[in-house]
Amino acid sequence: MTMEPNDHSASETARIQATLIGIPTDVGASRLGAAMGPDALRVAQLAPALERLGVAVHDLGNLAGPPNPRNERDTEGMRNLAECLDWTQLAHDAVLQVLQQDRLPIMMGGDHMLAAGSISAVARHCRATGRRLRVLWLDAHSDCNTPQSSPTGNMHGMPVASLCGLGPAALAALSGATPALPASAFCQIGLRSVDESEKRMIDELGLEVYDMRAIDELGMREVMRRALTGLSGPGSSDVHLHLSFDVDFLDPDIAPGTGTPVRGGPNYREAQLCMEMIADTGRLASLDIVELNPALDVRNQTAELVVDLVQSLFGQSTLMRPVAGAVQC
Repeated sequence: MTMEPNDHSASETARIQATLIGIPTDVGASRLGAAMGPDALRVAQLAPALERLGVAVHDLGNLAGPPNPRNERDTEGMRNLAECLDWTQLAHDAVLQVLQQDRLPIMMGGDHMLAAGSISAVARHCRATGRRLRVLWLDAHSDCNTPQSSPTGNMHGMPVASLCGLGPAALAALSGATPALPASAFCQIGLRSVDESEKRMIDELGLEVYDMRAIDELGMREVMRRALTGLSGPGSSDVHLHLSFDVDFLDPDIAPGTGTPVRGGPNYREAQLCMEMIADTGRLASLDIVELNPALDVRNQTAELVVDLVQSLFGQSTLMRPVAGAVQC
């Protein structure tokens, strides 16, 4: 699907076809509650909010998978591995099917372990269609642990390592190739809680990372300008931009409804600018929304904030602004 460059009015975005995919599991997380995330987004009126922007939304409902067994860490250093593999396979298959229908998938998690499935599907699709994949990872955490290095064994701390070929073999190979994508395809933004082993992993992989110190020193505008380099203008028409949005990217003062909050994250206006600048590229082609935990929220305010930010991601702005490229999915 292609949207010709123009402004962000509803009439011009009417050709965007998006599919909501609910994946209600917290099997990879340390706390219960993220399984309720998809329905919290529905209560916050995600679909109607997008439809007001001219996006044609289809909601697949929630996929069904194994329950959370709350297992202790197994001998390989991971919790609930079998169940995590089942859920990531479900995520992979659903996202891939939506992409093959020329629609934009919005995966509503669930914990961030699911991104190993969604991004594996995007990587497979990009290989099949000859597109270049760029992944923006908005998160307080790097999620670069391996089974050997993880202090908890929780799988939601391992998806980046797995996508780079360093996680459990079955998870690393989910896209049909190991690694699913090169580390150079990633850009992580907002990090402020990174384990010592993850610091070494980031360095060894050469991941592009803008932690909160970088945001403090450079400002969100400059960070996003660097992160989005090459996503607009000549030579960018073959780029598939995937956004993996962990709710704990946001400062917990404005987004308390998440299982692993870390103080000192982006404020409301910084987060809005981040989303607006992504929208300006016109390249967003797939989206994860993960780690929304309504059990820890206050009157669903975090889900409502997320819906507000996603509207900006799909072109809502104060004034009419030019789009640098075409939406591709």
